Amino acid sequence: MKNRKIETLIVNASELLTLDVYGGMVPLHGRKMREVGIIENGAVAISSGEILAYGKTHDLLDEVEIDGDTRIIDAKGKTVTPGLIDSHTHPVFANTREEEFAMRIAGKSYMEIAAAGGGILNTARRTREMTLEEMAFNSMPYLERMISHGVTTIEGKSGYGLDTKTELTMLQALRYLDQIEKIDIVPTFMGAHEIPTEFRGGREDEYVDLIIEEMLPIVAERKLARFCDIFCEVGVFDLEQTRRICVEATKLGLDIKLHADEIKPMGGTELGVELGAISVDHIIEVSRDGIEALAKSSTIATLLPGTSLFLTKGKFAPARDLIDAGAVVALATDFNPGSSPTTNLPLIMSLGCVSMRMTTEEVIAATTLNAAFAVGMGDKIGSLSHGKQADIIVWDTPNHAQIPYFYGESIVDIVVKKGRIAWSK
Repeated sequence: MKNRKIETLIVNASELLTLDVYGGMVPLHGRKMREVGIIENGAVAISSGEILAYGKTHDLLDEVEIDGDTRIIDAKGKTVTPGLIDSHTHPVFANTREEEFAMRIAGKSYMEIAAAGGGILNTARRTREMTLEEMAFNSMPYLERMISHGVTTIEGKSGYGLDTKTELTMLQALRYLDQIEKIDIVPTFMGAHEIPTEFRGGREDEYVDLIIEEMLPIVAERKLARFCDIFCEVGVFDLEQTRRICVEATKLGLDIKLHADEIKPMGGTELGVELGAISVDHIIEVSRDGIEALAKSSTIATLLPGTSLFLTKGKFAPARDLIDAGAVVALATDFNPGSSPTTNLPLIMSLGCVSMRMTTEEVIAATTLNAAFAVGMGDKIGSLSHGKQADIIVWDTPNHAQIPYFYGESIVDIVVKKGRIAWSK
């Protein structure tokens, strides 16, 4: 390493969590999620925007050569981890929906609000009126907030257009934001987020045909998305409609994600596993068969406790059952204007502990290495493995247990993205 130029060196970390388990090249199943690779008095060397080496500070200083151009970050009394990855977000939309929040506080259910003209269709009506520039401009502050919370990569979905033109524009906005913001954005096509108003009342299958015959081919041809996601739920897309869309998306080279078993246990999890989905998300009402299917598969269970909290469901996804069964679990915000308007992924980590009985190590694995695989980037991010992208957080706390302990607090000190400081307190 003496002949490699060290651009940045982080030293003296009270705790360094590497997540470099099994080379950082496989997600952590079940209770292996507690194996986060803790090094006391740790250090990380960064070269050309990548992780060059890590270890105890005194050992690493003996192995590397630094000069006057090397940036030294002294993390004494602080904790260092890989950058957080928010593997389920909806960051492009037209309007906030605080009026629906008030309705919910007054006792209205999600379905009652939707029947009154609220919900996804409310946002879709307004998003259809936006230009690409307006979409991007509106999303920028949310992405900046995410970075301030230590998030260095997100998966971003379309789904508030529900017509070909707007869905494509949303994906173009995500591509533009990926190029200009200090955060990586993995795009997901989600034209199957809801049945648009004009296709309701018996024409639902016609909308599925539109997705399959028109939207998906353009998305694939223009390489606008990595994934295709479908809201497989009672009253939205049934199992057969979901299967049709998934099969066609797979033929076109898109990987699959599913919103599944959020409201009713209809078998969306089992379908996702059968079809080789990268992840099945929400799964609050997942069945025992669904849990066992996940435990035997590589499909990731992406849990979204912020949605349960904000919708006052009183019920959270069975994280403990999933982990104990041996499944791969990730956590994400589900940031969106209706059911989870938060960019604070560390808060979601706290909810994982408090509301779903996950350990502090498990929530860290669920938002770093496992989340990296949930966005199809496990070979590049999610751990401090040699050669991976240098996406790193310095936390203003002496140990990792305090990260979810200080719930809702801003305890990120420095965010490093591809070896450069992207945000600093």
